[in-house]
Amino acid sequence: MSAARTTSTAPVRYERRGPVAVVTMDRPAYRNAQNSAMTYALDQAFYRAADDDEVKVVVLAGAGKHFSAGHDIGTPERDAHLPFDRRAGLWWDHSDKQGAESRFARESEVYLGMCRRWRELPKPMIASVQGACVAGGLMLAWVCDLIVASEDAFFADPVVRMGIPGVEYFAHPWVMPPRIAKEFLYTGDRMSAQRAYEVGMVNRVVARSELTDHAMELAARIAEMPRMGLALTKRAVNQAEDLQGLHTGMDSVFGLHHLAHAHNAETAKDSLGGMDVRAMKGTGAKDAGAKEAGANEAGAKEASA
Repeated sequence: MSAARTTSTAPVRYERRGPVAVVTMDRPAYRNAQNSAMTYALDQAFYRAADDDEVKVVVLAGAGKHFSAGHDIGTPERDAHLPFDRRAGLWWDHSDKQGAESRFARESEVYLGMCRRWRELPKPMIASVQGACVAGGLMLAWVCDLIVASEDAFFADPVVRMGIPGVEYFAHPWVMPPRIAKEFLYTGDRMSAQRAYEVGMVNRVVARSELTDHAMELAARIAEMPRMGLALTKRAVNQAEDLQGLHTGMDSVFGLHHLAHAHNAETAKDSLGGMDVRAMKGTGAKDAGAKEAGANEAGAKEASA
């Protein structure tokens, strides 16, 4: 491969290594929690990779110990209230709206809409996952075509503790068998990388020290294929998943997701059922991987840290 060419667009780094674009989430102090700034930076990076004729494959990674601990519900840079130039759909600005209208408009854009667009990027995408891949982190890994995980990686969707039926990009019954998906959601427990491999959610499990090299080697091998053949093959498999109900299933669950938000807003402290960073960490999901990342979607350090 040719020498790497790097530019930096915080909180996401973009690097091209020959025919491979490496997109790296770069908020390691907050376990790569996804605020809106990160979401739009990812979108910009994926557009850049799609537009570059020399890029054949995209690798998505996370800086630091963890891939991503999910959506940002508690860092000092949380920006859910701010307006952004919308890219994923035609829903209006959420920032000057109230209640369910605001939540539905924002999440249609930055969560479901973005993830659906990224899934359709016409170049193979590989998620390189270490440490925590929790809730919103799952969504980023699941839009990728392949997942390479380190032995210390773990996966969890604990948002049922908020009274919410899973994350917005509800791919659970397609990326794993339905009964496994139910257990995964009902308990909120962490799934180890090895278990994720056994149920077919992960393609390969490697030593942590070998993760980056292995993901790049796989990307380089795929990049030997013709670009149009890769694009059409990806389209074919995605269409098959949609014929199995993925697209319409997500639409229906997205409605249930927002029913849960609205119910919480009426009956609890807030639309998250009062489950802030500390509350989510305090629930303590059973371990299938490193406890230090916390069994929550927050991705933020403890306030005392």
